[in-house]
Amino acid sequence: MNPKVAVVVLNYNTQALLEKYLGDILASDYDNMDVWVVDNASKDDSVSFLKSQFQEQVHILVSEENRGYAGGYNWALSQIDAEYYVLINSDVRVSKNWLNPLVSLAKKNSKIGAIQPKILDDKKTQFFEYAGASGGYIDKWGYPFCRGRIFDTLEKDTGQYDDARPIFWASGACLFVRSEAFKKSGGFDADFFAHMEEIDLCWRMQNLGYQIYVEPKSEVYHLGGGTLSEGSSFKYYLNFRNNLILLTKNLTSPFWLITLIWRMVLDGVSALKFLMEGKPNLVLTILKAHFAFWSTLNRSITKRKQIQSGSKSKPNLYNHSIVWSYFIKGKKKFTDLSNVEWPIDSH
Repeated sequence: MNPKVAVVVLNYNTQALLEKYLGDILASDYDNMDVWVVDNASKDDSVSFLKSQFQEQVHILVSEENRGYAGGYNWALSQIDAEYYVLINSDVRVSKNWLNPLVSLAKKNSKIGAIQPKILDDKKTQFFEYAGASGGYIDKWGYPFCRGRIFDTLEKDTGQYDDARPIFWASGACLFVRSEAFKKSGGFDADFFAHMEEIDLCWRMQNLGYQIYVEPKSEVYHLGGGTLSEGSSFKYYLNFRNNLILLTKNLTSPFWLITLIWRMVLDGVSALKFLMEGKPNLVLTILKAHFAFWSTLNRSITKRKQIQSGSKSKPNLYNHSIVWSYFIKGKKKFTDLSNVEWPIDSH
């Protein structure tokens, strides 16, 4: 029998998305799968809908508070027993055989901690989707990018990124995780609430010697913006704040503080750009994010010390500026970049 996989959907006020996508998950061609829906204190009728339509097919967990993506999954997975978890957004459509390639790859290599499938756009299925595309990376200043997506440039999928390979981070939109690795790494950092918590998790997994992979034989389709719309100021706040927390916790260089300050300068450039675009509310959002970061700096430094003391391996960042490559050199595609080194080096 295949190993037990728990497919866990985190829901917050997305009844319409559950109606649209949950049936495809239940129809997956895998013979040892439990499907869980974790409700994050929704205010809509999601729970009533699930109990009336899927009571016999899914396990339902209901939280009394909205714990965010990070806290919600930590809370749920502490109650779920399986060899592998798949953490999947409620706005993701899966193909029938999406799960088997992920399990097959994980079985071949016990050092793999997390895998993501190829993530395509459910609105334009020939194109990669923003949140993960065909595998995530991060540059030396903390800017994430992907095979198939750099900033807002989304490539058409022509099979150019169909090789399974080590990556730096796997997307939280559809994240296949070895339960042992999740637990050993301490799970998600609940202080992130949402956004970039999967990058933080993958970074810490690599510190422990695990590898992160993409397996493009598995394909899913992400609608995007299902829980927080693309223009949400809260989404911008989380991204700017959490990026600074991410770097503080995980950078290994003794000059990490200089990197952090330079990243904040670059955030200032972003604020100026927003101002010129007539979006003063986003300038205030960046300021709010920076103040929130500084107010919790001591806690982040405490976590940093714990991470560094337990680190066994040192993952490679992309040792260039993706901002410079994209905006100045005009390198819009992942294939335009050079010297993207993977997998991890050992100390």
